[in-house]
Amino acid sequence: MSSDQDEAFPHSAAEAATAAAAPAAETPAAVAMLSAEDGTLSRRQVLVGAGTAGLLAAAPAPAAAATAALQRPQRRPADEDGTPEQVHLTWGRDPATSMTVSWASPGSAVRPRLHLAGPGEHPRMVPVVLRSYTDGISGQPVWTYHAQVTGLTPGTEYSYSVTADNDGAAEPFSATFRTAPRGRQSFRFTSFGDLATPSTEWVLSYGQSAYAVGAVESFQPLFHLLNGDLCYADLNPTAQPQVWRDFGNNNQASAASRAWMPCPGNHEIEFGNGPQGLTSYLTRYTLPDNGVPGFRGRWYSFRVGSALFISLAADDVVYQDAGAFVAGPQPLTPAAGTGNPAIPPGTSFYVRGYSGGAQTAWLERTLRAARADRSIDWIIVQMHQDATSSSATGNGSDLGIREAWLPLFDRYQVDLVLCGHDHDYERSFPVRGFDSMVGKNAVTGAPVQTLRPHPVTTTDSSVVDTSQGTVHLILGGGGTDANLDSYGIDPSDGLRQAKVFTQPNRPVPTSTAGVYARPAADAVEDATWSAMRDTSSGYGIAVFDVHPGEVRGGMTSITVRYFHAVGADPVNPATGQAGQPTSNYTEFESFTLVRRRCDG
Repeated sequence: MSSDQDEAFPHSAAEAATAAAAPAAETPAAVAMLSAEDGTLSRRQVLVGAGTAGLLAAAPAPAAAATAALQRPQRRPADEDGTPEQVHLTWGRDPATSMTVSWASPGSAVRPRLHLAGPGEHPRMVPVVLRSYTDGISGQPVWTYHAQVTGLTPGTEYSYSVTADNDGAAEPFSATFRTAPRGRQSFRFTSFGDLATPSTEWVLSYGQSAYAVGAVESFQPLFHLLNGDLCYADLNPTAQPQVWRDFGNNNQASAASRAWMPCPGNHEIEFGNGPQGLTSYLTRYTLPDNGVPGFRGRWYSFRVGSALFISLAADDVVYQDAGAFVAGPQPLTPAAGTGNPAIPPGTSFYVRGYSGGAQTAWLERTLRAARADRSIDWIIVQMHQDATSSSATGNGSDLGIREAWLPLFDRYQVDLVLCGHDHDYERSFPVRGFDSMVGKNAVTGAPVQTLRPHPVTTTDSSVVDTSQGTVHLILGGGGTDANLDSYGIDPSDGLRQAKVFTQPNRPVPTSTAGVYARPAADAVEDATWSAMRDTSSGYGIAVFDVHPGEVRGGMTSITVRYFHAVGADPVNPATGQAGQPTSNYTEFESFTLVRRRCDG
């Protein structure tokens, strides 16, 4: 199915044959369709099953199911194979009562369906939305399916299965999930970014990606935050759908059993795939609606217990140009069937400012409402790029975030900010406000305004009161082959130093004819806000245990533990020692965030 075709979705094998032979106007009627780009109605996605005979029929009895399995079609050609894969969960509007089950298939599925059952319930069928696009570089079609389930019971385990008439597996894929608790309850979540895939044929992929998914499961969180740069398909432009497929199948080992909540990073921006290059991302994920027309799925919020989680799309505000890029000397030439022209060397996909301020306005409304809500204690922000990173070999910090969002984080007392982008671990002191004109140009040494975040203390403590300042964590150690655990030092005084982007780093010609590069950050500053950096490994996972407290108006806390995979660095920058992927994650540090409950 092409992204620009109107095509109804057949509900049975017989209808499939009829649809293939009939004109579009004579195919079975579509019900409701959602656009991958903005959530508006279109004829590109089809709600399957509503009004169809058998929609609410119970799943077959075990004996019937076994007979049906024997009658399944044999493995078909890829474009006819509806076998579910890349299965993953995301929270719905209310994590206590809703969940979205999403998956893909190698070819177009015939009558895809999901059966769901709670404790003591007979399985019920849930309507499925088909979302499809054609990759703008390879011309390869992609089919995904989304079943949004509502009316669930808080804190309850449900079982589900997904299948299709042309499912080539011996049995339907099945798994379980648990809904979020209601009210002030304890829960656990985990986080990292920059995951990639275990398939080393792809640029930036590495075997640690598989162990990182296993690490999530080892801690059994309620959900996982994936802080951008999911699979790096843009670095493999002629094979983008294949990279996404390897990413999704790797994550399925965890994401099919608990919600994985992503934010877009710079490497989700792909040539040929939508106005911000996010079609691949938006087609695969159904995320809570932000209520901003035209921008659904890019940023959102959800609430679990007494914590509000806000996911932002930082490419909208950062100065750094780091999306899809053609370095040269050859152009990037899409497949002939796409109709897209060649992309010349020196071209980058720069999207800063794409929302026209809509995201920042939404963020302020959301933060204001949260701090006025006496049932919300914690505000936790997830985004990809960094306001506080002192990586020497990575990207560094970005003034755009400091200008647009840090004043809001200060005003509304955001507790915790989780990022990726640089492939390492770094923790800030609690920060509030800024130090003016303390940066300098990286080349000339001239003074530069970097709005350096001001640490409210530089005494490191195992207990941090986040009502006094926001803690920032860099968690970019998911699984890429480019560990960046090397940190900046000011050669003049030996103090910690950070690079800062204060202006766009657009592509410039190199000394090689036809080859372009994007410069590094243009400014530096002493990183007075940096409290902890992990020089032993670029890989790790953060585990967060939220404790609501027992007394109205008393203290609530979040215990944070960071586990790193020592020895996983392909080459450790501190020692020069070569390593390899490992499943051994050990604790690097732990600390506790505290604040007073808002119900006092």
